[in-house]
Amino acid sequence: MKKFAAMLTAFTMALGLTACGSGNAAGADNAFHLGTIGPLTGQNAIYGEAVANGAKVAVEEINAMGGVQFVLESKDDAADPETSVNAYHNLLDNGMQVLVSPTTTACAIEVSTHVYEDRVFMLTPSASAPDVTAGKDNVFQVCFTDPNLGLGAADYMAEHMPEAKIGVLYRSDDAYSQGVRDTFMTQAKKNNLNVLYEGSFTEDTSTNFEVQLTSARAAGVDLMFIPIYFQPASVVLNQAKAMGYAPTFFGVDGLDGLLTMENFDVSVAEGVMLMTPFAANAGDERTENFVKKYKEEFGSVPNQFAADAYDAVYIVKEALEKAGCTPDQTHQELCEALLKTMPELKVDGLTGKGLTWKANGEVSKDPLAVEIRSGEYVPVA
Repeated sequence: MKKFAAMLTAFTMALGLTACGSGNAAGADNAFHLGTIGPLTGQNAIYGEAVANGAKVAVEEINAMGGVQFVLESKDDAADPETSVNAYHNLLDNGMQVLVSPTTTACAIEVSTHVYEDRVFMLTPSASAPDVTAGKDNVFQVCFTDPNLGLGAADYMAEHMPEAKIGVLYRSDDAYSQGVRDTFMTQAKKNNLNVLYEGSFTEDTSTNFEVQLTSARAAGVDLMFIPIYFQPASVVLNQAKAMGYAPTFFGVDGLDGLLTMENFDVSVAEGVMLMTPFAANAGDERTENFVKKYKEEFGSVPNQFAADAYDAVYIVKEALEKAGCTPDQTHQELCEALLKTMPELKVDGLTGKGLTWKANGEVSKDPLAVEIRSGEYVPVA
């Protein structure tokens, strides 16, 4: 009996190893296993929650259609790169086949190196630095890259605000903010924009901007470019109001979240402009349906991070279908198929029509300029 039990145990273990394939469980339940990673706790939770929620809405819609089926698992990384890597390995142990993450740039840069080594296909909704995809043929982006954000902002100003007296305020120890700033300054020079002031700050000095604002006002700045996240932006706006200084503030997608920030008076943000790929009140039917479902399920208006994640899941679906993939394939097999398929795709999403990808993982789509009016993002020409 002992010998029989030992043989049965060995046989069972062999079956388990066969089903897992290369150490990663394929979709034995006839569904592809997706994973998301992002800050579900901490000061950046608004981004991670939006990505997890947007992906969930897309998965629910796709599963209801029949055909391709998904299982979704989301992990918290508190916007910490080391925690993000641990979350990635945990997802991989749980059978993840495709990673739709990470949410924030620093975490995505760190995780992407492991993804490349493990041959897992990665499509990040929101990590925008070129370093996320650089040298990794299996890593792609849904969001604009930092250079494209800076380029788009400088071109918009040249077309619509050519006489503006511009100031720039960025966070020098943040890859996202620094990257957008660098491209903006290069393009601003090419466009002959009148940049009169430039100031910077770090995470440790992000609670007081009186020196920078005073210097910008003294320089005559009437258009302040702020490629930063919404938390320090809220401080900038409040302190500018307290000083009686009212330039037009112009940001990029990191400002998304400002209107839903706890204890923030949205009237302070009246007239703020930003470049973003998504506006909840854009007016088209697909956006209206997404916003309706999102609000019903999560009780809030989706931001562009939610929309990018929603698009990301549909992009993965189309790529899987085009490549003829099946859930029983290993993550390595899916990876090799999808990385070849991505440059051949053309997808209409919430965040852009006719999305295409370069072989280096960068997405091609047009940004949308919006202005905050009465607590809403309103598209502008």
